[in-house]
Amino acid sequence: MERYNLGLITKKVYQSRLCFFTLKTLKDILEIKKEASLFSVVNKLLKADILKKIERNKYLLKDVQISDFALANFLYQPSYISFESALNFSGTLSQFPYEISSVTPRKTIKKEFEGKIFTYTMIKRELFWGYGKKENFLIAFPEKALLDQIYLASKGQKSLNFGEYNLENISISKFKKYLAKYPETRQFKSVLRKVKPYLNL
Repeated sequence: MERYNLGLITKKVYQSRLCFFTLKTLKDILEIKKEASLFSVVNKLLKADILKKIERNKYLLKDVQISDFALANFLYQPSYISFESALNFSGTLSQFPYEISSVTPRKTIKKEFEGKIFTYTMIKRELFWGYGKKENFLIAFPEKALLDQIYLASKGQKSLNFGEYNLENISISKFKKYLAKYPETRQFKSVLRKVKPYLNL
């Protein structure tokens, strides 16, 4: 097995300017072809407290300030922050959610890391849009986060308490534009009727 200098591989890790790494990313950055050598080097980086393991084949740079939202994006891809987390971020929901909630076109799943809960709720792939990049993470626009919440509430998977919402920053024109792309099921229309008075629709 080839021997690798810890100082040199550490330098390459920092020069990448990344905070999150998959095993493949590390393989490319460190230019290591043999799998056995790669695992040996990663173990060295973990023991030296350069990297911290998040889960299988996923790592982060140790002792670096990371955003929970950026970590959420990295943990399960593709995904974007939505629901209560995005609504709280935009000031639409004042109550701070106890978990970081995201939307994904993949299967619904829950993950945990260092005491924090990350939930990913599956949504139809044709509804996987309406988000943008803020700082270093992907997050739903307020109108899309609200519609995601309404959509999941119509399926009995989320709750809605409009007494807790501040809807002043919701663009009615954007909300209507996004709304036109949602399936008009009976359940969805039923929940929407309860929402309309709050939005003056």
